[in-house]
Formats: sequence, C-alpha cells, structure tokens
Amino acid sequence: MIGVGVIGYGYWGPNLVRNFFEAPGCEVRAVCDSSESRLAAARSRLPGIDTTTDAAELIQRDDVDLIVIATPVSSHHPLALSAIGQGKHVLVEKPMASSVAQAQEMIERAREAGVLLMVDHTFVFTGAVEKMRELIASGALGDIYYYDSVRVNLGLLQHDVDVLWDLAVHDLSIMTHVTGRTPVAVSATGAAHVPGRPEDVAFMSLLFDDTMIAHVHVNWLAPVKVRRTLVGGSKRMIVYDDLEPSEKIKVYDSGITVQDPGVEDLREILVSYRTGDMVAPKLSMHEGLRKEAEHVLACVRGDERPLVPGEAGLDVVRILAAASASVARGGSPVQL
Repeated sequence: MIGVGVIGYGYWGPNLVRNFFEAPGCEVRAVCDSSESRLAAARSRLPGIDTTTDAAELIQRDDVDLIVIATPVSSHHPLALSAIGQGKHVLVEKPMASSVAQAQEMIERAREAGVLLMVDHTFVFTGAVEKMRELIASGALGDIYYYDSVRVNLGLLQHDVDVLWDLAVHDLSIMTHVTGRTPVAVSATGAAHVPGRPEDVAFMSLLFDDTMIAHVHVNWLAPVKVRRTLVGGSKRMIVYDDLEPSEKIKVYDSGITVQDPGVEDLREILVSYRTGDMVAPKLSMHEGLRKEAEHVLACVRGDERPLVPGEAGLDVVRILAAASASVARGGSPVQL
C-alpha cells in the first residue's frame, strides 16, 4: 500500500485528495495546509484523516511514500527538495517551479536520490487530449501548420503569478504533449489593469524551426469563459472545445490544396479550398485527474514510466520564463 501525503488543501488540493483517496493501491495518510479552517474541511470530508499545519512533519512521516504538492508556485521548489531529501516520490502542481534554475535543480536532486519527480499536467490524461495526440501522431492531420488556443474567463486573479503562468501553463502542457515539439523562440505581450497585481491579459506567439506557429491568448478579465483550441494541418484540422459536454473534439476534413503549374511566375500558383466532412470521434469519458492518480501510483510501483516527468514540466517552465522576459522587453522575441 502506497502512503500519500498531500500538501495544500486550497483550490486544487481537495480534488487531488479525493482522487488519491479513491484510487486503489494507496492510502492518503495525511493532509497539510496552513489554514486550520481548510484542514477542518478536510476532516469533515474524510473523517479520521491526519492533518497538520507543518509540512516538514508530513514529509518526515515513515508511512508516506509519495508527496503531492498543491501549494503556491513559489513554495514548490523548497517543498519538493525537502521531500526528495527524505527519499519521497513527488507529484508537484503546475507550473513546477518559479524559474528554470529551480526546475532543473528539482530534476537533478530527484535523479540523484533515485526517486520519481512528476508534474501535474492533468489535461494530458483527459480523453480529448489523448485523442488529439493520437490523431497528430498517426499523421491524420498531415504537417502541422498552427496551434491556436484561447483560455479566458472572469477571474480568478492571482497574487503570486501572472495570467501566463496561471492559465497559459495548461495550453503549453497540452501543446508540447500532443505535438511532441517545443518552440525555438517566444514573443509575448501583456498588461496589468489592477494596481499591484501582475498581468491579467496576455498574448503569446511561439515560433518553431519550420513553418509551424502557435499562439496562446489568456485573459482573467473576459465576460465569458472560453476554452477552445484549433490545430491546423495540411490534411485535416481539429477544433477542441473543453466546455463542450460531449463532442469536445471535432475533426474537419478542410484545408487548402496548392497546385504549381511549373511556371516561374509565382502568381500563377493555384490555391483551391477543400471543405469536407466533420467527424466527432468517440472519446474516453474518464476523469483526467483520476487516470493521472492511478498512473502516478503505477509509476511509484515501477509498473509504468512517467508520462509527465520533471523534464516535461521543465519544458513548460522554460517557455513561460521566456514569455515573461519577452513581456518585460515589450514583446521582443526571446530565443529558447
């Protein structure tokens, strides 16, 4: 039986606790949070569970094998290093760290200690993202032309991170996973509209080593909630709408066909438009976080290899850090 300890019982922590509590082959031994009222809520939902306000106390417990960290980003690095130092496996919320250097140190320490370091990129485990990855890997879309995502809503404004680190982290984790690619340069702009708070609206463009391009729009000040991604390929195109109750993925047999008559005048090149059928493939309806919890436990047992290891989290942190640098420079591209 794998013992699990969860640090952080705020916004996301209760979801992690619930899924590990219900997952077979493990036992949530303790929950830690700095708020006594949150711990009281944990005890009311899970009678008999141990709670503490001292993270070090939880990490040092002999009956805990896996530490799950769901705290503010600034605390991920010290908590993860403390857990790794005690020989614990670690699952850390996204983004995994506040800087590239911190993420790299976490990976190196875990490797030296011989423990697993995994990152909570939950969307990777959803049926919709699994289908996107499958379609792209199979070549069904052809060459990927672009990846365009919008993630906006009204709130929740954060104190410790800007909208890129809070919302774009989701889209970057999905993009790098389904395409298997990371950009070579990043350009980003953003603006803060609340005094004393970080940027609440931002736009990010990502350039790759070929003609593929990606764009991410994130916004805490939108009147509506939108979670939509378009992936365009030379053969087919995908529309992924996470707010759709059933048909989250739609595949369109649409695009362009270029006919070169073999003349020198490029104006003679003919472009025809193709509009074919739309297919909504059947998706697995499992809860992404439940599948992630079961996968993490399987990795701890040695039955599976981590789908989102620390290196995957580092890729996302590296992009976010470059985006922040670009915002500070007024949108100038930053090489990766």
